[in-house]
Amino acid sequence: MNEKMNRLRRLINQVQDLHGAAAVLGWDQQTCMPPGGAAARAEQLGTLQELAHKFFTSPEVGALLDSLADHAKELDPDSDDACLLRVLARNYAKKTRVPSSLVAEIARTSAAAEHVWEQARAASDFTMFSPHLEKLVSLMRDYSACFKPFAHPYDPLLDDYESGLNTESVRKVFEGLRPRQVELIRKIASRPQLSDEFMNGDFDAQKQLEFGSMVISKFGYDWQRGRQDRSAHPFTSTLGFGDVRITTRVMPRRLDSALFSSMHEAGHALYEQGMSQSLMRTPLADGASLGVHESQSRLWENIVGRSKPFWKHFLPHLKEAFPQLSGIGLDDFYRGINKVQPSLIRVESDEATYNLHVMLRFELEIALIEGTLNVAELPEAWNAKMSEYLGLEPGNDAEGVLQDVHWAAGLFGYFPTYALGNLLASQIWQCAGRELHNLPGQIANGEFSELREWLREKIHRHGAKYEPSVLVRRLAGADLSPEPYLRYLNDKYGEIYGL
Repeated sequence: MNEKMNRLRRLINQVQDLHGAAAVLGWDQQTCMPPGGAAARAEQLGTLQELAHKFFTSPEVGALLDSLADHAKELDPDSDDACLLRVLARNYAKKTRVPSSLVAEIARTSAAAEHVWEQARAASDFTMFSPHLEKLVSLMRDYSACFKPFAHPYDPLLDDYESGLNTESVRKVFEGLRPRQVELIRKIASRPQLSDEFMNGDFDAQKQLEFGSMVISKFGYDWQRGRQDRSAHPFTSTLGFGDVRITTRVMPRRLDSALFSSMHEAGHALYEQGMSQSLMRTPLADGASLGVHESQSRLWENIVGRSKPFWKHFLPHLKEAFPQLSGIGLDDFYRGINKVQPSLIRVESDEATYNLHVMLRFELEIALIEGTLNVAELPEAWNAKMSEYLGLEPGNDAEGVLQDVHWAAGLFGYFPTYALGNLLASQIWQCAGRELHNLPGQIANGEFSELREWLREKIHRHGAKYEPSVLVRRLAGADLSPEPYLRYLNDKYGEIYGL
């Protein structure tokens, strides 16, 4: 059995290496590739993804998995080998239903679409991008059709990012959340509004990057195994074990965008950097799910990064970098960065309204995949839902339907994980508060090592060894629940707004 297991590992290592090479090309495309390279890059990515899919779905991999099935039952279910065999069997059963040619076409089309999306967003012209999106939606429907029968055509797409959930279960979660978050927003709207005007002004871009780098260094981001660059849309990319890169978006006239983006992406990166080395070059060297991954980014960005103890430590340093903030007190700064005001841009929205942005995209994605909404109708539908959910209407496509890169990248089924990550982040934070001594005091002193190591022990080191529902139960002793999140929002904003 050892010989067969070793052979299987060698084959899987090669597949993961191909995915890593594709990640390098994808990172380069979004950070420093010249525009003229877009067409060739699309073909290169298509070739790599097609090869990776063919290698993984080969008869030899299937035969090895079959021959090792009885061996897997004899292993400790928590061992790396048992978890690897379980994950590989699941992935193999799913991926063998998808033709390699379709995988390649999706990769080529999305690579080309991302390049056009950047141009369309800069020009605020959805018509430039719509032909590419139409093709991607058609390809996503073809991909989904590989998994018939299903309860809903969106289910296979969601399953790629959040195993164990389906469209109906997410709808139920959102239907329970929406009225309670809307109620909170209405209460806040009845109170005197706060000012965050101090965030507007002339803030040197390089100093913003340096301050953000200092913050995430304190979090424990390992610069020997990562770097930070600028991109049109912030992202984290793992190019291989020991190479986890992040990007941010700098707005010289707005201070908070780059900082909170850096903290968000650093949360993703700390998860990747904290995985056990024994998982290297296997599918286990990944997050348990996108919802679990988002819980890490939202925890560091919001629960830690928008807390008063955090700014008790960091505000003096921020004032040193930007003396124009010298007259701003801690309480005013804290209230300002937590101002609740419906906004057009998801990545810059406050915690109380953020999930409404996600629900909007979730509903539009479903309609596109169902075929009840055409791509040409998308801008109008987007604007209508923005008005319904947030009372706002975008003035142009760039601040509306073109603001996210996800659809251009072919990431249909991804958006719901952002909201699920918010719920899980609060549940994790509740557990950490019970197990760690004086966590707010540690943060106020700029000490993050105990929190980071606790997260590494409980979540990061396991990678994708456990299904997300299993990981949550191991951590919290209960299933995912919205109650800690709603309690966190009501307590925090009740205090800030005097509700």
